[in-house]
Amino acid sequence: MTAVLPSAAGRQHTIETQHEDMIHDAQLDYFARRLATASSDKSIKIFDVDGDQHRLVETLRGHEGPVWQVAWAHPKFGNILASCSYDNRVFIWKEQNGVWSKIKEYTGHTASVNSVAWAPHEVGPILACASSDGKVSVLNYKDDGNWRSNLIDAHAIGCNAVSWAPATIAGSLIGAGNVDANRIKRFASAGCDNTAKIWKYIEETSTWEQESVLDGHSDWVRDVAWAPNIGLPKNYIATCSQDKSVLIWTQEGPQAEWIKKPLTAEKFADVVWRVSWSLSGNILAVSCGDNKITLWKETLKGDWTCISEVEDSA
Repeated sequence: MTAVLPSAAGRQHTIETQHEDMIHDAQLDYFARRLATASSDKSIKIFDVDGDQHRLVETLRGHEGPVWQVAWAHPKFGNILASCSYDNRVFIWKEQNGVWSKIKEYTGHTASVNSVAWAPHEVGPILACASSDGKVSVLNYKDDGNWRSNLIDAHAIGCNAVSWAPATIAGSLIGAGNVDANRIKRFASAGCDNTAKIWKYIEETSTWEQESVLDGHSDWVRDVAWAPNIGLPKNYIATCSQDKSVLIWTQEGPQAEWIKKPLTAEKFADVVWRVSWSLSGNILAVSCGDNKITLWKETLKGDWTCISEVEDSA
């Protein structure tokens, strides 16, 4: 199988992954030097990437079902990769001296784990996991070497995806005060109840509290993506759905209401499976069931326009 990686300019980089079955996810690390792929063949493959050249360096095995997603931790924590699978489990892998090993196996879910995402490195090594059992688990690595877990009842009939908020509160760049005091732990979840939800960590009680419900889709919300933010006044979240639509949610400050707007007036041709922001947070990639990836950018008038399209001809 091959993995096609589109660039922001719409170019394609194709990698022969050597998986025997369907590839569900492909993620580059922080420096874009390593690629991890997840497949229905129950394996994860790690590649060294140098321009258009790539080399398979490791195959990670241990899952007993298709691997849906992989996620790299920030390099300040080492070479660490999380994976989730249909087998209800989450694995955390670490490379030391060129050797990969499993350092954590989480078995707190009772159904397929569909998505994993690391929190911003500023708030520590924290992993959120979304499951078809309707729960989100949050795994937090502590200084004593143990992992602490919180289990959240998020979406009654299943959770499909999670995405962390930036560590910096929107508007803090132009406001006064200590930047560290503006750190906050929040993430968004996408569910089979046709909603996305926002969760906030309450330090005093060490619990997660529902902050907002984003209700705008008419079918399962397949993915959610919180845009990077360097402290500018507005928050952006993108959601995509089985209803063939993408919604952009904006918030003009930490206490304001979320306002929704369709990415485009027309429905997409098929189910929209994934949404992903550029590192700068101003370009949105949309992956659709018709094998097309489109790139979108906001105009000065607040509308969204398609700036590039990539089609998988395989």
